[in-house]
Amino acid sequence: MRVTDSPDAAAGQATADPEHAAGFGSILFDDVSVAPTEATEPDYFRDLNLDQVLDAITAGREQYGLEPLFYQPLHDVAAVEYRHEVMRDLERPELASGVRAFASSMHAMREQLALIDKLRDPHQRERWFLSAVALYCKAVREFAAALAANEPDSRGLSAFARQLAAYAESDRFTELAEETTSLETELGEVRYTTLIKGLRVTVQPYADEPDLTDVVEETFARFRQGAVEDYHTGFANSLETDPVEKRILEQVAELNPELFARLRDYGERRAGYLEESIERFDREVQFYLGFLEYIEPLKRAGLSFSYPRVSTAEKRMCARQAFDLALAHKLVQDAQQVVCNDVELSGAERIVVITGPNQGGKTTFARAFGQLHHLAALGLPVSGSDTAVFLPDRLFTHFEREEDLATLRGKFEDELVRLHEILALATGDSVLIMNESFNSTTLRDALWVGEKVLRAVVERDMICLCVTFIDELASLAPSIVSMMSTVAPDDPTVRTFEVIRKPADGLAYAVAIAEKHGVSYRQLKRRVTG
Repeated sequence: MRVTDSPDAAAGQATADPEHAAGFGSILFDDVSVAPTEATEPDYFRDLNLDQVLDAITAGREQYGLEPLFYQPLHDVAAVEYRHEVMRDLERPELASGVRAFASSMHAMREQLALIDKLRDPHQRERWFLSAVALYCKAVREFAAALAANEPDSRGLSAFARQLAAYAESDRFTELAEETTSLETELGEVRYTTLIKGLRVTVQPYADEPDLTDVVEETFARFRQGAVEDYHTGFANSLETDPVEKRILEQVAELNPELFARLRDYGERRAGYLEESIERFDREVQFYLGFLEYIEPLKRAGLSFSYPRVSTAEKRMCARQAFDLALAHKLVQDAQQVVCNDVELSGAERIVVITGPNQGGKTTFARAFGQLHHLAALGLPVSGSDTAVFLPDRLFTHFEREEDLATLRGKFEDELVRLHEILALATGDSVLIMNESFNSTTLRDALWVGEKVLRAVVERDMICLCVTFIDELASLAPSIVSMMSTVAPDDPTVRTFEVIRKPADGLAYAVAIAEKHGVSYRQLKRRVTG
């Protein structure tokens, strides 16, 4: 018997019937021919804290290998809308309940399959395999009934519901379910007698011997007076049979040779019982369920999510009350307030330049901006309301990096090399996010390089967000929108973490210089007050 807990490997064991395999391909891709075979973590993932988001989503779902699904953005509006339909279906409580019950049963089945490889006794392995198939058959029937009672609206789930209904009524599944039930029933009816004399244990056919449990308890009950010490001995809770149990099981099999031979034959014949389309669905639906579970506590905290209007033609970007998902998740867990911000690019506007004091929320804003683009391209809800996002061909980030001694380059030179590589690959349909670039050099050099880079971005007509301390960059071209992180009106040392549309006021770099030399408002006030 060959058993696997790998979704892809198990799928390869199945032989799908054409009559009910046709019509359904995937709940992730409207065209399965464009589905990626492999995907690696994008370079920008960690800059945008998307690795933290993904770690939380996939925790407990390691067996599904979901990471590549979150690495691969879509570039087609219809493909994104296909996923929106499925996600909206899964937000319907009755339908979602059936999906989660099915996913839970399949998870339990996989856990049993995974445990089989750890068992050494063949009889035990064969019985656990039978139990796993029984779970599968029950899950298929109950899920087919749930989908029939709560018809999906999405193309993806509707196609799967039709396929599942056909499969549940097919001869292939019916024979599998009937044989599984029959074997479980017969095994459950096996009776035998165990005789224990000293260290000798003998197994014999059951001959209607009386059960003496009640008689023993009644006999010794008269000796019980009040509270007495409990001398019951617990048994080790191990899945693996010990030598005595193994020998008893062998003798039971010898007493029922025909039944155990059928059990062995069943395991060999039914090794590829998993239907390929069900195997695919079981994995793909975790993509949606994992994300819905991740955002649920954020929604309960009052934060908004929406399905963005996506386009590959109109370079418009809009979001009201958006936020950084990774940071929001931590703040909500700690019962702290999440500050949300608005962002919009319309008409000829392409670039957002953000200035303002340090630790004012600029980098958080940049991460939220990048997350909006990546999650929108995954076909998932994004943070905020009234959202519209352009689907880029590539997303690039240029965040500060630790100096890499292996390259023998200085920090500023390394930044220039990375930017050169980005601009060599970027097109007019790309999105670039730069965060505190060129802080390692002088203001004069940073201004000169910053102007060169932004003019290259303007020439390409790219969407870009640039966090900088150089105020001059905020008015470099008509396509640039200036935004600033703000402070409390009555105390410039208090950050509001709000980022608003506002012309650069020339104070960001001055504050940075003042803090560097210990003469900022906060530092002077601390000296005066002692």
